[in-house]
Amino acid sequence: MLQLTTKNVAIIVAHPDDEILWVGGTILSNPLWRCFIVCLCRKSDNDRAPKFYKSLKLLKSAGIMGDLDDGPDQNPLDQRLVEHAILDLMPSRHFDLIITHNPLGEYTRHIRHEEVSKAVIRLWNVGRISTNELWTFAYEDGNKAYYPRAIENNTLFHELPNQIWMMKYSIITKTYGFKESSWEAQTTPRAEAFVQYTDSFKACVCTRDERALA
Repeated sequence: MLQLTTKNVAIIVAHPDDEILWVGGTILSNPLWRCFIVCLCRKSDNDRAPKFYKSLKLLKSAGIMGDLDDGPDQNPLDQRLVEHAILDLMPSRHFDLIITHNPLGEYTRHIRHEEVSKAVIRLWNVGRISTNELWTFAYEDGNKAYYPRAIENNTLFHELPNQIWMMKYSIITKTYGFKESSWEAQTTPRAEAFVQYTDSFKACVCTRDERALA
């Protein structure tokens, strides 16, 4: 998914490592992109936060972290709280492209992924954030039947060159320190896929439709 153009790109994710798992190969494949990565959880995590900033250096990206609740119980958050967290962390400028989670998440099931996606799409729709286009991650796990995999019949689908995948895998295993037997290392997708939107209203309609089917 190499694009030989300079773009200002914002990537908005829930957790440190989401920027690698779901979009890391695409970032590495587009060195002309100027990426700003917003991670909404784990700012106070003394283990994961430093690793996130090391990941940014390897991705040659800027970024920032927030501290939304990320407890194991996954208690739902008020949508306004998530939206305010995004607005507080986002630079106040227009982006050529914003990339974020899918309304249904990337696997079964993490509520924070779904909440972040819904918040980003709504903020775009009401004009609180500005972008020419929005991409949402496109992965599924067959209701936990297998590790998350990129959905091939999407707007954007890209098999990663082996060199790019190895860089991505190295960040997961060496920078973040996940063991080769871990879920994260076993998951690390060799292909990346996205749903592409250029119309914020259509993104909202699709979000409602997908959530109704979930």
